[in-house]
Amino acid sequence: MSMNQTPASERVHIGFFGKRNAGKSSVLNAVTGQDLAVVSDVRGTTTDPVYKSMELLPLGPVVMMDTPGIDDEGELGELRVRKSYQVLNKTDVAVLVIDGGAGASPEDAALIERIREKGIPYIVVINKKEIALPGIVENTVKTLGLAEPGRAGQERGETMCRVLQASALTGEGISELKEQIAAAAKTEEPEQYLVRDLLEPSDIAVLVVPIDKAAPKGRLILPQQQTIRDILEADAVSIVVKENELKNILPELQKKPKLVITDSQVFGKVASDTPDDILLTSFSILFARYKGDLESVVRGVTALDTLENGDTVLISEGCTHHRQCGDIGTVKLPAWIKEYTGKDVNIETTSGTEFPDDLSAYKMILHCGGCMLNEREMNYRLKCAEDQNVPMTNYGIAIAYMKGILKRSVEVFPDIYKLL
Repeated sequence: MSMNQTPASERVHIGFFGKRNAGKSSVLNAVTGQDLAVVSDVRGTTTDPVYKSMELLPLGPVVMMDTPGIDDEGELGELRVRKSYQVLNKTDVAVLVIDGGAGASPEDAALIERIREKGIPYIVVINKKEIALPGIVENTVKTLGLAEPGRAGQERGETMCRVLQASALTGEGISELKEQIAAAAKTEEPEQYLVRDLLEPSDIAVLVVPIDKAAPKGRLILPQQQTIRDILEADAVSIVVKENELKNILPELQKKPKLVITDSQVFGKVASDTPDDILLTSFSILFARYKGDLESVVRGVTALDTLENGDTVLISEGCTHHRQCGDIGTVKLPAWIKEYTGKDVNIETTSGTEFPDDLSAYKMILHCGGCMLNEREMNYRLKCAEDQNVPMTNYGIAIAYMKGILKRSVEVFPDIYKLL
């Protein structure tokens, strides 16, 4: 990713779904004006989800997602269908593409039902208008159980649904589809900030950033970049130091910092080097608030005290990266958990898009801050854990808890502080 690009996790995710040969990829290409997805008359050309970050006017930065057909067959086909449904977990706007020459199907209706369950704004596009069956719109509305054409979904209180006809071949209806996607993506929810609402202009925030073997060469990782940017948006001042320099730099500052933000791996050392009258938190805790539900993951951390021999803990990361010696997810956290609990617990790990549907095997889940996941997917994972009564917490919160500094680490959030 270019340093000047909007991170994928901050972009609107637009997913194109439908049966094989309905024209999903063709419609996606027509909407973007680019050949982002492979197009073929052969059914099932798209065998894995395809992601492309781009600018889509009038919406702005987006991630376009093409998916395998929801009617794929056989053992491999079932896996592909499952992957398509998994894409819904990160979809902000869903576009269901239906073959105008074939009409809507039970598979389409099942997908729409899942989209409704997840509360995702969606648009139904009847492609191949040039060969569409008579009465295709009315039949589609009936098959999918929608409201009357033009008002579909309103009676259900859905955020957005619209049935429209288009042709990827001729371009007819594509401009209207782009407008509908932009309208569906708009939200009236108040904007959530990473850190700027905690700072006043000219406040100083000190960021503690370890530079070790796991640190990328020549750059800062995404959470650090985003935090610095948000501090600048607050008209505040950011000072970046390594963990060994924090104790030396604080007395040199003419003005006391408002906040120290640390990488979770060095939480203990940074806490001991930060005076009690300076607020302290971590990048991971900030992202827990920004991406999901900070209260629930703070409550979930106490499950560490209930672990017994033989229990299984899931450690899950939202990104995929080359595992280094001393990796936090696969090395440091398992060691800290066993040291804290004194129990022989089993550790399983997942990364990237991998997140189990069935969580019943786990006594608790430790998740990264989710900087590479969009808000919808992070909340989906939290909801999965909640629905299955599996406590879920966050790397930074778990480390602070095991180091005995959690209460201090959330003092910057008074509502959370009161819970401890």
